[in-house]
Amino acid sequence: MRMIKLFTCFALLILICLSCKSKIKDEKIEKEQTKPPNVIVILVDDAGYIDFGFMGSEDLPTPNIDKLATSGVKFTDAHVSATVCAPSRAGLITGKYQQRFGFEANGTGGIGLSDDVVTIADVFKNNGYNTYALGKWHLGEDPSDHPNQRGFNEFYGFIAGSRSYFPIENPTKEQMLQHNGERVIFEGYMTDVLGDQSVKYVEESGDKPFFMYLAYNAVHTPMHAKKEDLEKFKDHPRKELAAMTWSLDENVGKLLNKLEELGERENTLIYFLSDNGGAHNNQSKEGPLKGWKGNEFEGGHRVPFVVSWPAVLKGNETFNGLSSSLDIFRTSLAAANIKKPESLLLDGADLLPYLKGKKKGNPHEQLFWRKLDKSAARIGDYKIVSLDNYGSVMYNLKSDLGETKDLSKSDSKKFKEIMTNYDTWKSQLMDPLWDEGKDWMDVCSYIHRQLMQNKEVEYKDIWDPAYKKTLLKQ
Repeated sequence: MRMIKLFTCFALLILICLSCKSKIKDEKIEKEQTKPPNVIVILVDDAGYIDFGFMGSEDLPTPNIDKLATSGVKFTDAHVSATVCAPSRAGLITGKYQQRFGFEANGTGGIGLSDDVVTIADVFKNNGYNTYALGKWHLGEDPSDHPNQRGFNEFYGFIAGSRSYFPIENPTKEQMLQHNGERVIFEGYMTDVLGDQSVKYVEESGDKPFFMYLAYNAVHTPMHAKKEDLEKFKDHPRKELAAMTWSLDENVGKLLNKLEELGERENTLIYFLSDNGGAHNNQSKEGPLKGWKGNEFEGGHRVPFVVSWPAVLKGNETFNGLSSSLDIFRTSLAAANIKKPESLLLDGADLLPYLKGKKKGNPHEQLFWRKLDKSAARIGDYKIVSLDNYGSVMYNLKSDLGETKDLSKSDSKKFKEIMTNYDTWKSQLMDPLWDEGKDWMDVCSYIHRQLMQNKEVEYKDIWDPAYKKTLLKQ
């Protein structure tokens, strides 16, 4: 009898211990699930629509970026808010159409971001996050536009829109690599330098959640690559781009590996996208899309886009809904359970309900683009491209992704509906605070006219001999 009592007590003790362990484990899991996620935006520069393995590239190996894509959701109908670098970045970092505050043309006009515009870094910093900006800024040269004044605790990068990937002996203030305003003397290759620094910041953040804006200048011109990478691709028809993309991929891999090593990968929300379509001068390819960087056809603003958050989102998924880089701001706030300030206007949508399967359809029923005298408007499958003082064309992207068949006259009802919505959107905007200069505007207008007529484009920039020949005839 005594043995039975002892056995019963021992069994009860084991059950109590197991229950305590289970409770501790549940509390640990709950704590991990409620811990705010890290958020990383990996923004690459001028990448072609099909120039990554996960987008179908057969000649540019990108194993680490492909791994990132497999871990998350690949978007097929994602767009940026502008077809050139600076305004696209302005839209992403503010979560609103950049035309609302006059930031419409490329460059920064000596003005940059409006002083009263709130950035995504401002909000995350005010909610207890470490905030890091790395790489290309291109949002203003004025002291008030410096990343440290726009919500970032740390800035390790350069202010200009482009620069050499290798050290410059006497760089301008805008082109120098800097850390919080102080010049950094570096050796090696810029893509590696930024990749190494991204790893360093992840380590330094410790237990505190962080928001990182990792803006590589790869694969923007100049077409600079390391000797060993050029040798690796010496027989490649796009040798320089292949070498630059390989280095970009290696450095994305460094960051992913460090997150894994520190046990942070599962609870890190990562976005990967290009700031606009591939450029005509960096060997990029747009695949089925018409146009390229700088014009309002799909090749200018439809971009590779991945969202990965292993703790919350299923991997190896594809999302076909109409989406925008403007969505990054609102989605990130929702992920971090940060309440949007009441006065803050955001044009983006929260993508999480769609990616979790709680909502169906399109995050956006309509999207708009405008760069000076060129514009585009999208409602559902239909899209209009317009050029002031010339005209408009309309396409059904579902049946004509290459934008070749003009439906503006055969479906006048749909055309009028889209133009009415575009005019309503336009009425909410400021006039642009600067333009791109007569020569560039003339070239871009010429390109649009040719593409709208499905004609060959003979020159694509102001340095092209064919354009200079045209000037002589005028």
